[in-house]
Amino acid sequence: MCRAAIIGNAAGGKSTLCRHIVRAHALPHVAVDRLQWKPNWTPVPEDQVSHELRQVIDQNRWLIDGWGPWESIEARFERADTIIVVDHPLWRHLWWATKRQIKAWGRPDTIEKPSGCNLAPMTWQMYRMIWHIHFHLRPKLLQLVARFEEQKTVHHLRSPRDHHQFVRDHCIRV
Repeated sequence: MCRAAIIGNAAGGKSTLCRHIVRAHALPHVAVDRLQWKPNWTPVPEDQVSHELRQVIDQNRWLIDGWGPWESIEARFERADTIIVVDHPLWRHLWWATKRQIKAWGRPDTIEKPSGCNLAPMTWQMYRMIWHIHFHLRPKLLQLVARFEEQKTVHHLRSPRDHHQFVRDHCIRV
């Protein structure tokens, strides 16, 4: 695994999975959310995000997680040797998002997020985003992933058990 793209709905365990992969494979990690947002949830212009992602994609080793501009997703998948799709049922994403939001209210510094962005006030926006991704972007994403299944190593993680198995198989050095 030299160039890995991780994508999926919010609150699916992508950040945790990234920590395991980085530790096991020493890949430079880029979280798209950190490129897309300035403090106080101020959006970065899409062309700037695309430019920064293109610079990463052109490197020989990387781990990119998150969405970003659709063209950058296609470019990532083209260049990746490994594609990991985190695709839990909608209820699990909503439940884990709820747990994360509660934790963000009590201990905001323990939650991974873009610098200077507070998760707590974004609860309803996040629920709407999870719903939108599940019903509108997920079908398009799965079609895109299907185009690469013959050429790339694709891992489709649908449950916590799949996550744990992936970590055991690909992230633990014996």
